[in-house]
Amino acid sequence: TACMSVILRTAAVSDRGKARENNEDAVHAGKTLVAVADGVGGGPSGEIASDIVIRTLAQLEGEPGPADPAAALREAVEAANRNIREAIEADPSLNGMGTTLTAMLVDGEVFDLVHVGDSRAYAWREGALIQLTRDDTYVQGLVDKGVISAAEARAHPQRSLVTQAVHGAGLRPMFGVVAIYPRDRFLLCSDGLSDYVDEVAITRV
Repeated sequence: TACMSVILRTAAVSDRGKARENNEDAVHAGKTLVAVADGVGGGPSGEIASDIVIRTLAQLEGEPGPADPAAALREAVEAANRNIREAIEADPSLNGMGTTLTAMLVDGEVFDLVHVGDSRAYAWREGALIQLTRDDTYVQGLVDKGVISAAEARAHPQRSLVTQAVHGAGLRPMFGVVAIYPRDRFLLCSDGLSDYVDEVAITRV
């Protein structure tokens, strides 16, 4: 029997916030792919990195979709990393730029998930919020070791120090598969949301 493919109903919202003059977030919200990237590296370069990654992954959205979505997602992440490296080689002033990436691609009746950095994916299922990703941050490492609590991590001065980014060099993304159930809602967000709005409020909204 042919399995039904999931079709997404998506919406994207981005706000520069009060602290910066530019918006380093980039997003794609399509019928089969959702992705968020948050530039790192300061200045305009983080904005360039996030744009490169989202534009590269958006090519997965073509018709027909990839025959092997999981493999195509891996290849797209590698291509995005390569594209950043080539941009830096073409303009050395961009050296040091990078971006977080969290993306989910429909694969039949599941999502293929990729995650690098501290942008997050959540599932809202039967009234509960479930975090699907683990932050690649120095502070999350302290939480994992029991040095500080999750509550202390939220206020830690180094909470935005990512330990991994898509930056044109060595990359070890987290790949996974996410089950989909009726009435599920999913949220992909940068730390511009998760650093400032706690999970109780996110769940309520």
